[in-house]
Amino acid sequence: MSELLVDFITSLDGHASGEGWPGFWGLEGPEYLAWLGEQPEATYLMGANTYRLMSGFAAGEVPKGQDEFRPEEEASVDELTQASKVVFSSSLEEPLTWANSTLVRDDAVEAVPAMKSSGPGLLSTIGSLSLCRSLLRAGLVDRFRVVMFPVITGATGEERIYDGYPDVALEMIEHRTFDGRIQLVEYKPRVLEHPPLGVPA
Repeated sequence: MSELLVDFITSLDGHASGEGWPGFWGLEGPEYLAWLGEQPEATYLMGANTYRLMSGFAAGEVPKGQDEFRPEEEASVDELTQASKVVFSSSLEEPLTWANSTLVRDDAVEAVPAMKSSGPGLLSTIGSLSLCRSLLRAGLVDRFRVVMFPVITGATGEERIYDGYPDVALEMIEHRTFDGRIQLVEYKPRVLEHPPLGVPA
């Protein structure tokens, strides 16, 4: 049985990106990069918008506001190119040009349970805010991980992650600080029908 991980990197105020900011907000450090390199292989799940963006990077399109990729960004894109990827979309056409990408036209909420039951391994989202929200609402997410970078992007932040989310109780299963400034928190999520009536003992 596969686990499904929703995985975000964010500013402190919950944005997934910021206009003019480089990848990792330019604040990745050696501890964080080493940890990334130690992560187990995963099949990455994404929607059409994330596919278009990331496959463009893989084809050499430089992020808006930058003249060129930084080495850390280039390495991250190269690793994603080698990984297995599943793209949920009704608008994209086959064949997908980004290596190791499979197009699935079925609704993700219907397709992911079969993917989870098909065998061991890790399924992980990348970007794809609406996909992540749908999978969480459906109770399909086993782990919810956020790596927060020490910036507030109140003026330039884009892609507010938690808009439209249900109420969710989070049981912490991991936390860690990288390079003295980057904070990882990982939780087991439980979608709530209503707020708790009392504070747990």
